[in-house]
Amino acid sequence: MPRATSRVGRRRAVRHVERKHSVRAYLSVHELSKAGTSLTLEIHALGEKIGQLEIGRGGLFWWGGKRHKSKRLSWTRFAELMDELAYDDA
Repeated sequence: MPRATSRVGRRRAVRHVERKHSVRAYLSVHELSKAGTSLTLEIHALGEKIGQLEIGRGGLFWWGGKRHKSKRLSWTRFAELMDELAYDDA
């Protein structure tokens, strides 16, 4: 007859994986219905800043790495791009 085993006291071997990416978030809330309210995300890879994403009511703004100019995407354009990436079979 098989013996019942208890999971109490058992531990899985934990693999420590060094993370490649890190994100810092900054939230600017004046009033949610007003312009100027945004969430800014700084994206880093292996300790180096690879870009900054600002999310606001009007759309998304992306600054790549050490660039000084941003690229703006409206919410409509962003949705189109995500649909293309997620659902197109091409």
